[in-house]
Amino acid sequence: MNPKDRRRHVAQAFADAVEAYQTRDIIPHCPNCTRPCCGLDPLVLELEWKQVKVFWRIEEGRQAFDKRLQNGQGPQEIRAANGLYYAHGKPCPAFDAQGGLCTVYNQPLKPQGCSDFPVYEDGDCLVADLRCEAVKLADLREEVSQRLGADYRLVSTADEDFPFLVTLAVKAGGRKKGRSYGWP
Repeated sequence: MNPKDRRRHVAQAFADAVEAYQTRDIIPHCPNCTRPCCGLDPLVLELEWKQVKVFWRIEEGRQAFDKRLQNGQGPQEIRAANGLYYAHGKPCPAFDAQGGLCTVYNQPLKPQGCSDFPVYEDGDCLVADLRCEAVKLADLREEVSQRLGADYRLVSTADEDFPFLVTLAVKAGGRKKGRSYGWP
């Protein structure tokens, strides 16, 4: 397989594995989670203006809202930077805490970060955020490994500064009989 086809195969395997894993293992756990990511306690949510306007029910225009934020009079959990907004520290207003569900889950307004968390592609690697109690790293690695096939091996590495972020990278060469590479 040439390098371009190999990259395409790996990218497709990652995308398929993430979708299958999120659908099978992560999403069904969300309603029972003891630390829902929608609480935005340890997480930061990246939002566009339309999302902020709808979620926080902002009536004023963007310029007036941005000015209020700069003056410290906007919602304390929101910060503006580089044309986007970042929410942290309070539950997302789109989260129905009583029902334990997101009110914009299957709608276009749902932030991309909510769809990506806790497993997402980052360049030519996958990153798993172990702060999500539903993530089982061994299950994720098995899902990815099966989709990649025997000609590839996975290596996992924890981030030095944020050990709850684990990167899964594909390395050249397959698994040899009796040995497993990059697996505990």
